[in-house]
Amino acid sequence: MLKAIALLSLAVVAGVLVAAALRPGSYRVERSLTVQAPPEKLQPMIADLHQFNTWNPFNRDPAMKGEYRGPATGPGSAYHFEGGKSGSGSLRIVDAAPAKVRMELHMLKPMEGRNDIEFTLRPRGNATDVSWSMQGESPFLSRLIGLFVNMDRMIGSEFENGLAALKLRAERH
Repeated sequence: MLKAIALLSLAVVAGVLVAAALRPGSYRVERSLTVQAPPEKLQPMIADLHQFNTWNPFNRDPAMKGEYRGPATGPGSAYHFEGGKSGSGSLRIVDAAPAKVRMELHMLKPMEGRNDIEFTLRPRGNATDVSWSMQGESPFLSRLIGLFVNMDRMIGSEFENGLAALKLRAERH
């Protein structure tokens, strides 16, 4: 009986490891929202990390300490952070065109990883369709965790909260 339980346990563990290994080696999360404001009003709210952090949902950790580095806005500006729930890492603007802002997120904790973030601004009459996406590689540990935690739903819900806060802020002013 003990041998059967051990073999069954080993088979379950092996199955979980194989299932994780078969998951995609990369991921992409994207959410969009229409904001009643022109792209030229929204772009600075994204490309200036000081403004970005007023509505960024990942910047809510009360224990977070942050430091801005580089230029005040646009390519090369960066925000280095360390906090309890948020982990530690840096966010750097790579490109800040009128219709697209690209960033690099380099997480150090809880797990090291590099992620590409992109905001796309598409005018639609007096409004703008804003898309927020993040993509990156999924190392084995991330794929294993992904078997038990829906990362798209978890990260995507934060993107939805952030876009709603951006909308509120942009439409209020």
